[in-house]
Amino acid sequence: MEIRQLKVDEYEQSNSLSEYAFHYTLTPEQKEERKERFKPEQSWGIYEENVLQAKLTIVPFEVYLQGKVLHMGGIAGVATWPENRRKGHVSKLLKQALKVMKDKGQSLSFLHPFSIPFYRKYGWELYAEYKNYVIPAKQFPAKVEYPGKIVRDVKDLSVLDALYHSFACRYNGTLVRDEEWWKESVLQDFEHSAVYYSPEGEPQGYVLYELKDKELVCDEFVYLNEEARSALWTFFANHDSRIEQVKLIMVPGDDQFPYMLLDPRVTQETVPYFMGRIVDMESFLQQYTFETDKSSELTIQIDDPTAPWNTGIWSISINDKGQAQAKLLTLEEEINADLTGDIQTFSALFMGYKRPQQLFNMNKLQGQSQKVTELENLIPQGQTFLMDFF
Repeated sequence: MEIRQLKVDEYEQSNSLSEYAFHYTLTPEQKEERKERFKPEQSWGIYEENVLQAKLTIVPFEVYLQGKVLHMGGIAGVATWPENRRKGHVSKLLKQALKVMKDKGQSLSFLHPFSIPFYRKYGWELYAEYKNYVIPAKQFPAKVEYPGKIVRDVKDLSVLDALYHSFACRYNGTLVRDEEWWKESVLQDFEHSAVYYSPEGEPQGYVLYELKDKELVCDEFVYLNEEARSALWTFFANHDSRIEQVKLIMVPGDDQFPYMLLDPRVTQETVPYFMGRIVDMESFLQQYTFETDKSSELTIQIDDPTAPWNTGIWSISINDKGQAQAKLLTLEEEINADLTGDIQTFSALFMGYKRPQQLFNMNKLQGQSQKVTELENLIPQGQTFLMDFF
């Protein structure tokens, strides 16, 4: 058995496995198009006698965390032929992927799970969820007179991306989008866009949507202020001769829109979405900012069998600017840690998906209650979100 990166001439093997595993068939034209975009250096496979048995892809991304940009490795396309399942192939590939991501400075990794329990075994944990709303026309917000203007089907990526950036960087775990990602993974999925411009001509919000029978489906509703939100909703409401309802999907978990409706009893759903994990605790903590104006010390004990370089007791020194230095203690230096948990727990905690006190109450985080309170004060309040898929 050999674990290695795929080669340029192995596209057909890779594509055949993907089609079988994910239940789709590409047309000859689609195959050629994907072959042109094939990046074998991003894919790792397990081979026996030079035949591909299982594979995964590590896509290099950048993500927002605390308003800063971190490198992230996105795991995608995990596939195994059915006769090879339960042989540990995926386990070996995930361990290899973590080493590769660490070496590349990707301190975080995200993936969309086919099974949450499966990936929890390897250190990934839920970090993001989203809301869906279905709002009948009779419960739309009241139409308003807005001072600016709506422009439909805007094609200028610089306008959309600037609005997206201003919105997305408020959250932890959103993608930094480049032009290729906008074109291939965002805009091609939607019929229409609309942008709200202020009276001064400044873009203040956008929506990406499509019309399906009697329904308007909106997958991205981005706004920088209440004026833009109200204007874009008025734009939706002006479709009332054609639609019976609006379906909003991929809404942030902290959204309070139903409360603003005259009748908030609309269909609402919260969907667990992507999983994430810290790949390299030392590198991650060096990029993290704690909320404090004084120096402090903390020790945490982490269990991470899949990425053993994270396992052990960490001494974390935080200065008066909230910047941290983390040191993995040696056997001679080991002491009783203030707080103990697995990598899943600390990933959910530092991403801002769960608070220290919540995790302590669930018995996911163990230790001294006063240290939990101390950590509660050190971890900035934050909301996780992801609007994309890979």
